[in-house]
Amino acid sequence: MVAFAGYEPTTPVHNFKMKLVRFLMKLTNETVSIELKNGTILNGTITAVDMQMNTHLKTVKMTVKGREPVPLETLSIRGNNIRYYILPDSLPLDTLLIDDSTKPKQKKKEADRGRGRGRGRGRGRGRGRGAARGF
Repeated sequence: MVAFAGYEPTTPVHNFKMKLVRFLMKLTNETVSIELKNGTILNGTITAVDMQMNTHLKTVKMTVKGREPVPLETLSIRGNNIRYYILPDSLPLDTLLIDDSTKPKQKKKEADRGRGRGRGRGRGRGRGRGAARGF
């Protein structure tokens, strides 16, 4: 079962197939806290999240473990350095967790015909030494 701290879904979860990154990409303009693997805590407004979970923030307060907070105008974090996101309580999770991305349509089987190893065009297969020169 998928669960977020303090969140009880109103819809059945067995149809849940949304990827975490797709959810995070919808959090643009939300103010969040992010804890990094090295213990640093970031408070800021998300401007973008990409497919590798790289997160771009604005108006950031960065608190390195054991130091005073440092204000920053913008900051980008590589996705693999993020331990977790702390989301605001006011976030409408029911609407954000709906996967509204369109799935690519499957091609018809006939559209793939005619491709393969390149046979059937040009002069054909080799005919031995020097035969393809056109003598």
